[in-house]
Amino acid sequence: MTPAFHTESGSLADGRQILYYSTEPGAGRAAYADKRDLGGRVSAGELRYDVLRDEWVAVSAGRSGRPNLPVACPLCPSEGDELTEIPAPDYEVAVFENRFPSFGGFDEPGPLAPTAIPEGLESSVPASGRCEVVVFSDDHDSSLVDLTPERVALIVRALAQRTAELSARGDIAQVFCFENRGVEVGVTLHHPHGQIYGYPYVTPQTRKYLAAAKRHRETTGRDLFDDIIASESAGPRVIAENDHWIAFTPYAARWPFEVQVYPKARFADLAELPEEYIEAFAPLYLDLLKRCDAAYPGEQMPYMAGWHQAPVGDGREFGRLRLELVSIRRGPGRVKFLASSESVMGGWVHDLGPETSADILKGAL
Repeated sequence: MTPAFHTESGSLADGRQILYYSTEPGAGRAAYADKRDLGGRVSAGELRYDVLRDEWVAVSAGRSGRPNLPVACPLCPSEGDELTEIPAPDYEVAVFENRFPSFGGFDEPGPLAPTAIPEGLESSVPASGRCEVVVFSDDHDSSLVDLTPERVALIVRALAQRTAELSARGDIAQVFCFENRGVEVGVTLHHPHGQIYGYPYVTPQTRKYLAAAKRHRETTGRDLFDDIIASESAGPRVIAENDHWIAFTPYAARWPFEVQVYPKARFADLAELPEEYIEAFAPLYLDLLKRCDAAYPGEQMPYMAGWHQAPVGDGREFGRLRLELVSIRRGPGRVKFLASSESVMGGWVHDLGPETSADILKGAL
């Protein structure tokens, strides 16, 4: 039986949407009005085409006004005169349109970015799409690793619903749900939260994955991701596993700590994920996060984690849902900076060795 979860939709002072996800009905959180004077909403700007790299770049000057370690947390519930992005006095999971978006921010959905190569050396289009903030808890001092499996499952259900709704808008080619944690990776708001990017184009990384999966199918007749799971299952880098999921450090990992979390069956995106897979994911992911934090005692692991999802349109049959977690932590008190080889040339060097970092996580608990 699918556990019930309940959604309420409201509006913020500048017209942005806010959604509350709850395990119990009738919470009435959407009825709380946003009493701030925000003025008009901020639009993202434009996409510019890079003719040399064959990819789109978002130019969003409005993001320069976003909070940088503010005194008052904008993700806490509103209380008295302390008015935040979340008008309700409490919540379980909240999702709202980003006030300073990289994509979208327009009143109506716009067009997708062109898939054909634009003419000329300088081409731009409006940065359609949508950016949302996903707040995991109303407890400012918690972290995702501190939450219960039931709350993590609610978060995944919220991401699945958002993926389905954003995919149906018409101006979004791919949905990316992600979380950044730690000042080492640039986090400025420490309240536990993630984000959702609804890209108006298929990202360069995804285009590479789709091309590799298509090539593998044409040359072997098999699914590339199934073959990766089969290979890693028999190897030394499996971190955690249950009936529905497997978490492993890949053979050619790039980051000092890198873990891929695959469902053992193929799903294109979170919207296709059955309830038993959501229930099984939550404890496995919490176990992985606890291992990350225990890798170097006394040092919380900074990380970036995101869901790879198949594009909405062309190439969807070659995409596959999976989660990737990476960290720049390379030792006690040390982080890996992405220097010239990685940042300029895309030539990655692994500092620890994938087997070593996998062993550290396996032995962390």
